[in-house]
Amino acid sequence: MYIVFVLFWILLNGRFDIEILLFGLVISGAVYAFLCRFLGYSFRKDLCLLKSSGLLFWYALVLIKEIVEANLKVLKFVYSPKYIPEPAICYFRTDLRSGFAKVLLANSITLTPGTITVSVHGDEFCVHALDTSLAEGIEEGGFVHILRKMEALW
Repeated sequence: MYIVFVLFWILLNGRFDIEILLFGLVISGAVYAFLCRFLGYSFRKDLCLLKSSGLLFWYALVLIKEIVEANLKVLKFVYSPKYIPEPAICYFRTDLRSGFAKVLLANSITLTPGTITVSVHGDEFCVHALDTSLAEGIEEGGFVHILRKMEALW
């Protein structure tokens, strides 16, 4: 993260010389120290984030694929006069341990068209789906599989 801060500093300055680099190193160090001291950040968390960056990229690709598929299903509901959607509220439990993974899963479900995460209590998720077909496999979909791998790295 420290390197990202330095590069961001150089990018925002618009030019590069030794003074800007030295000042950027000092300022970035101060910001990074503040993050470590007061926001619970650490070098170890940086390494975990770096290790899981490939999985985060894979997660983003799966999310995009799910969004496109759900968009096509919702379009079918909207433009097909003979198809009547059957709204459903489904509850499921997950074995994800970290709060970050649960929040990422809840937000990903909400980002997918036709589904909204209504609530999360502990390990139980409550999801409203526009149709029962959109709720199928939510508890063991691609999202959960990748999040489990991420938690194993953390």
